[in-house]
Formats: sequence, structure tokens, C-alpha cells
Amino acid sequence: MKLLSFSHQGKASWGALQGDRIVDLGSHFAGRYPDLRSLLSADAVEQARAAASSVPASLSQADIEWLPTIPNPDKILCIGVNYAERNAEYKDASDLPKYPSVFIRTPGSLVGHLQAVVRPPESPQLDYEGEITLVVGRAGRRIAEADAHLYIAGLTIMNEGTVRDWLRHGKFNVTQGKNFNASGAVGPWMVTADELGDCCAPRSLQTHVNGELRQDDNTARLMFPFRRLIAYLSTFTRLLPGDLIATGTPTGAGIHHTPPKFLVPGDTVTVEVEGVGQLINSVRDENRD
Repeated sequence: MKLLSFSHQGKASWGALQGDRIVDLGSHFAGRYPDLRSLLSADAVEQARAAASSVPASLSQADIEWLPTIPNPDKILCIGVNYAERNAEYKDASDLPKYPSVFIRTPGSLVGHLQAVVRPPESPQLDYEGEITLVVGRAGRRIAEADAHLYIAGLTIMNEGTVRDWLRHGKFNVTQGKNFNASGAVGPWMVTADELGDCCAPRSLQTHVNGELRQDDNTARLMFPFRRLIAYLSTFTRLLPGDLIATGTPTGAGIHHTPPKFLVPGDTVTVEVEGVGQLINSVRDENRD
């Protein structure tokens, strides 16, 4: 099942994709599950599945504005330098990492599918990073690696947009460059774990910019696989339903081309994940007041 968040006629809702149409489950479950996060918190995905098969799919995709898959997560945890050759891209002769690199994004830094990501006036170095993203389905702390797959509600996709020169303003952090308003995107939907079979099985990821293939890899080559990430992250923080875990980007981001290939207004970024779908976003400059 594909579950998504959207806005229709100015009202935020959520629903299920049926063919190319949408069942408005937010309206159907009004008062019980106002958003997708509340559905996951109530462990009520099976209720959504039953309703999706009986409630009319009243909306077309053209009727809606796509919102981030989970518009209001408690946490967006992001993993850096996780594919096999990513460490070498930095050309600093460092050893392979013993632990994941972790940083946090804010909800306001992400837009939905088919929405424009925004290049800020402070920098021309807006970059793309295609990533497979885990949606947490159950609360847990100190989760055993062998049990980690039980805490994944499904998978979605992120363009973990980055303002490169702002990553280095501070000595020990990347927070600024990862959190410019609307600089990245997540969507278009969450494919539930039952539809995917094994959420942790190897799957491919590709990023195209204006049709040009820029990133192409497979999660079989992750240094820290999904189960390990959940075990590690849940050691220091309690994972909650609706939390997002962006699992890292492959080689090929714009900064690592010669010369760099940063995003400019009018570009289109497409991130495709095997078994999940495509997240597509245009690029525009920020409107200044």
C-alpha cells in the first residue's frame, strides 16, 4: 500500500493511492487519525488498508498538492557518508568510519513531491543528494539489530538538498547547510513494509538531473545497513512512529564533479528507488520579501 500526505482545497489530509487516484483517508478517519503520523502511532495501518479498499478514490493526483510523506515527524535523522566510496570522495586519507555520521533536519527544510526546492540568496551551491528513507512504525529504544526490521513501517524517498558552502561555517557541524528552508524534499509516498517484502533487502537508487544520470548505487553497498542504523540510533534516542531516517547518499553529488554541478533554477531532480517510485522536484530561487 502507498500512503501519502497532501493538501486539497487548502486542507491538509492523507490517503492511499489506488491506481492513479487517491482515497482521502484523512477525511474518512476524521477525529481519529488526523495525519499519517497519528495512524502509525495507533498501529492502525490495517484499518487504513481496509478503508482504502472500500472508500471511493475521489481525488486525482492533479487535485492535490503533495506534502512531505510525514509532514510533522518528531525527528528527521540523516546519515552521512554511508555508501562504499563516499569516504574516498573527501580525499582526506581517513579510515573507514567505525560509527555512522548523524545529523538532524527540521521539517521546514523539506517540501513534497512535485514542489520546488529552493535555492537561497545566500549561496549558489545548492546540491542534490538522493536517499532511501526509512519511516519508523513503532516506538523503541535500544533495539536489537536482529529485530530492527520490525520497526520499519515502510520506505520513502528524500532529496537531501544541501547548501554546500554553509556546511563548513562551523568547525564541528553541518547543521546550517542541511536546514535551509525548503532546500530538500521527501515523498511522494510511503510504500508499506508488507508490500516491499523485506524492507532491508538490497534495492537500487538513482538520481537524475534534467535527465542526466548523476547517482547510481545499491543499498547492498551501505557501510551501515538499515538494521544497524536503527540499532545505533535507538541507543541514544527513542525512535517514535513517523520518525524519518535518511540512510545516506551515493557518490555523484554535484560538489564532486569537476567542475561542480550545482542546481540552478529550472533544473529538475528525479530520485528513483527500486520498489518505491520517483520523487521529482523542480528548482527555483527563493522569493525575497
